[in-house]
Amino acid sequence: MSAAPEPPSRLPRRSFGIIFCVSIATALGNTGMQSVLPAIGRQIGFPDFLVAAIFSLSALLWAFSSPFWAARSDRSGRKPMMIVGLAGFMISMVCCGCVVAAGVRHMAAPVLIFVLFLLSRALFGLFGAASNPATQAYVAERTDREERTGAMAGLAGAFGLGTIIGPAIAPVFVLPVVGLAGPMFAFAVIAAVMIYVVLRYLPEGPVAPPTADADGEPMSNAAARRRPLLRDPRLTPFLIYGFLVASAQTAQGQTLGFLIIDKLHLPPMQAQGYTAVAMMAGAIAGLLAQWGLIRMFRMAPRDLLRWGAGLAALANLIVAFAPNYSGVVLGYALSSLGYGFCRPGFTAGSSLAVSQAEQARAAGAIAAVNGVNVVVAPLFVLLYGAWHPAPFLVNTVILAGLLAFALFNGVLTRAGAAPTTEDEAAQSSLERSQEGVSV
Repeated sequence: MSAAPEPPSRLPRRSFGIIFCVSIATALGNTGMQSVLPAIGRQIGFPDFLVAAIFSLSALLWAFSSPFWAARSDRSGRKPMMIVGLAGFMISMVCCGCVVAAGVRHMAAPVLIFVLFLLSRALFGLFGAASNPATQAYVAERTDREERTGAMAGLAGAFGLGTIIGPAIAPVFVLPVVGLAGPMFAFAVIAAVMIYVVLRYLPEGPVAPPTADADGEPMSNAAARRRPLLRDPRLTPFLIYGFLVASAQTAQGQTLGFLIIDKLHLPPMQAQGYTAVAMMAGAIAGLLAQWGLIRMFRMAPRDLLRWGAGLAALANLIVAFAPNYSGVVLGYALSSLGYGFCRPGFTAGSSLAVSQAEQARAAGAIAAVNGVNVVVAPLFVLLYGAWHPAPFLVNTVILAGLLAFALFNGVLTRAGAAPTTEDEAAQSSLERSQEGVSV
């Protein structure tokens, strides 16, 4: 008789710690790079909207490649995909650092530097996307439904911690020899260390799938293939909500550096420290939500979706009319508190809406919408150039609409409430797929 499979809640602390550090490594690299981009752009001579556009091609590739990597992780395992993602991140950072070093020394025309920067960053979108759905699926498969919201909030906290560490350490690596390219080389070294840690210490034990069909394939996987991702009624509301929230957060983050430079009337290099402080204040607020308030009040995904959108809407209004730097920091911190509720809300909600065998598919979909939102950021920077409060007022309208969406959409109002067990989730998936086929 074969041994019974381990329960899905069996997630050792060391394994979760490694997954957590994988998420931190990419988060601190991305936010650290984002914190120095306004200074890089203005020193090289890029228009402000092109600075935001550097992320656009990478974001599109991330959106298209995330579902592919998620499906690949079902076949090849979560651990290999984490390694692919970290390697893509590392190589992209090295290439970006080389391009920035050439650009600040004016070794080529700004247009050529921009193209090379765009392509270097695109490597992250193409290959770096492999780690995100793999880490989320790894955690979801090894936690039961009651634990999952807290586990996803803890994993989201890695992003928040990375946004504290990244902007904090980025100025430290702006060294005389490498200048503004220094942080990118440093982040590449951190990624290399994490590749070794994952290879050496992370276990990849198999997780038993739910009930299989006659061919030995999980029934929920077969059902998933019969239904296009964007037309899956269990996931579509979370994807819409996630895309709009991530767009609002990215747009605010992309314009923050320019807003602070203009509020303080300082040269870009001198304003860099003030930008880092503001980003760290926001990250601390996000961690307060994800590591403190969510667990303290045992908030369900549906509560997080509502409170997050409402707080972020109010906070963007504060930033829009902030009279000084302190007002900007206060508004940014409050909005980050709201986003700190939103992200675990739609991430855990989508995970709980599908069965065990569909975790990678759901994770890939969420990763895709988290990536593609960056494409709209240059539009918000153009709005900022026309009228400084404009992007934050647009965000206020979007987030207020999401609050109404979370209050009245049937799927979102039940987020995390039902089904209550993995068996019920698998059965619900099968029944819904059969209804879809019969129609």
